Amino acid sequence: MSGAPAIMEQALSEQSWAEIKRGTDEIIPEAEFRERFDNAAANGTPLIVKAGFDPTAPDLHLGHTVLLNKMRWLQDMGHDIVFLIGDFTGRIGDPTGKNVTRKPLTEEQVEANARTYEAQIYKVLDPARTRIVLNSSWLNEFSAADLIRLASSHTVARMLERDDFSKRYQSNQPIAIHEFLYPLLQGYDSVALNADLELGGTDQKFNLLMGRHLQQAQGQTPQAVLTMPLLEGLDGVNKMSKSLDNYVGIDEAPNEQYGKLMSISDDLMWRYYELLSFEPIDTVADYRAQVADGENPMTYKHRLAREIVARFHGESAASQAYEAFVARFSNKIVPEDIAVTPIAVDDAGIQIAALLVACELTQSNGEGMRLIKQGAVRVDGAVVTDKSVAYVAGQELLVQVGKRRIARVALQPA
Repeated sequence: MSGAPAIMEQALSEQSWAEIKRGTDEIIPEAEFRERFDNAAANGTPLIVKAGFDPTAPDLHLGHTVLLNKMRWLQDMGHDIVFLIGDFTGRIGDPTGKNVTRKPLTEEQVEANARTYEAQIYKVLDPARTRIVLNSSWLNEFSAADLIRLASSHTVARMLERDDFSKRYQSNQPIAIHEFLYPLLQGYDSVALNADLELGGTDQKFNLLMGRHLQQAQGQTPQAVLTMPLLEGLDGVNKMSKSLDNYVGIDEAPNEQYGKLMSISDDLMWRYYELLSFEPIDTVADYRAQVADGENPMTYKHRLAREIVARFHGESAASQAYEAFVARFSNKIVPEDIAVTPIAVDDAGIQIAALLVACELTQSNGEGMRLIKQGAVRVDGAVVTDKSVAYVAGQELLVQVGKRRIARVALQPA
């Protein structure tokens, strides 16, 4: 993507419209949304495009960049990008998807987390064309009368239409009054910014539509809403999450990022192209056609990995990560700098599943057993098929799980 200021098109081309819609879950309402873009282009007036982030997870991963990537597309089309940090609402705690009341963050925690965002988001967004705002700048000025007036614009019945609130209500789980305030205050952010378009994850749809409702109540033209899906993690099943250890952090080392991206399935690769790549839609369609015609999908997985690593670390680092990956895996060269980890074993030795846990290559014996069944475990280069095999003191072993996880261990008497 270019870093130069964009000139808005006189009319939204079909190619630009396709890129805006790329990977989206919903655009509400779509016809009005497109008309607003066409009017902005005709008038030469950029749209105010807003996305809000709670400062609760300052270490961003690729899942967080799905929204940032869409913002960058819109930024390069010439629109006004507002990165909203919900420092005030972060003190309430977003109840979305929670089955219990979430403990609010302290003001100090919120401020510390908010400070970490800036350097990370500018790896995707252009700092010269991005406004970072804090919703405390207007919500701190709210009086009790303002809050009551805002609360009167919505009903408890409508709040209970939210799936998470409904489930908690039906199961007699407590819902604190302040949790009802969260979507109202988040919606008011759109009023304060007079936003034309708000982006968010599919899990935020209720809160995003609240912004439309409150803008209309305040006499503003209600914003359009664009929702993006939650990115699947490296396992291709669960959403990307640090707690599930299926993530790629944007501040991770280039080789680590590259290796993780090369570990995804071929099917998941196309999903990542759709949501993470800046390659044009037509180009990605051509890649898919070539794979369907017999081209090795590994070629395009390398392209994707290099693009993403270059985005966060630069072209030189991406090239070095590529060369390191090829040397390590394609040529089956084991890195020489792997430290030897001593592991104490008793006279009976240690079985393979327990050894994997001791090496910190797996988190449980059960996970190790599953990987052995899949043929993903090697010891000294040989695939392990016997789940009961044990290793004894005095052995030094090279243990591998898949292509990325490697440990060198020395077994010692307990």
